[in-house]
Amino acid sequence: MTTAMKHFDEAATRAPLSFERLVPALHAAFVAGAQVPPRHVHGIETASGGGNRGTVLIMPAWSDAGFLGIKTINIFPGNSARGLPGLHATYVLYDAHTGVPLAMMDGNEITARRTAAASALGASFLAREDARRLLVLGTGRIARMLPAAHASVRPIDELWVWNHRAEGAETLAAQWRAEGRNARAVTDLEAAVRQADIVSCATLATSPLVRGEWLAPGSHLDLIGSFTPAMREADAQCFAGARTFVDTDEALQKSGDLLDAIAAGTLRAEDVGGTLAALCRAERPGRSGAEERTVFKAVGSALEDLAAATLVWQSRDMA
Repeated sequence: MTTAMKHFDEAATRAPLSFERLVPALHAAFVAGAQVPPRHVHGIETASGGGNRGTVLIMPAWSDAGFLGIKTINIFPGNSARGLPGLHATYVLYDAHTGVPLAMMDGNEITARRTAAASALGASFLAREDARRLLVLGTGRIARMLPAAHASVRPIDELWVWNHRAEGAETLAAQWRAEGRNARAVTDLEAAVRQADIVSCATLATSPLVRGEWLAPGSHLDLIGSFTPAMREADAQCFAGARTFVDTDEALQKSGDLLDAIAAGTLRAEDVGGTLAALCRAERPGRSGAEERTVFKAVGSALEDLAAATLVWQSRDMA
């Protein structure tokens, strides 16, 4: 006898995923580990699509806890010109012992929240303990969540936001102020980067936005937007003299930021400080001093999706 597959809409998926719960859940998941095959990546372009090229990612993972999850995520950067979000995703959770479908969840919410939570988890090891000034690049779904995520691990009390469309940054800063946060939009990106304790990039940029010469000693650069070799948010100098960490080893093949830095000689693959799993398991040390500059590069992991979906499933009777 099987039970009907449950459906969690955006609100129901979001409800159990406060960052105070999700960041520790990701930490536990990286310590425990999971089976995470390489993601499938396919370019999507149709004759009737008007040149709006997309990418579909298929990301499976399963754990000893008995859950199997598969996320399908469609990224169409050209959607902004059509007034549509650039990212759409669905998540299906199964019983790993039987293959029985358990639930369909809002993949956009899973993706955004686990990405912001992974950003904060990285910062919990790599940002200065007293980091309080956060600069966010981007105004999308993930960018909007970064203040709450980082405030769960660091004493953030000043927010700046920059966007290539200044009006978007103004709108988001106003939204954050309405939520009671000390936030403002900035137009001088160089000046803001030079003064920030944490610089978090959540964009779909294909050419560098942040330059290494702008980054202050003791700062933490968080790169969570780009996820293909053609995308980049930081120039090669951002990695010179910094300790660099990645969410998973897959970042070394997928990240245009890292590939550019390796080609330029400002980063050697063997000098990457470690993965989130190594940090969570205390196999590698995080920040070693107040003046050290750190970089965290994430391309996303199906382990993070599975951890978030498992948290939603296990909280289903708490509503």
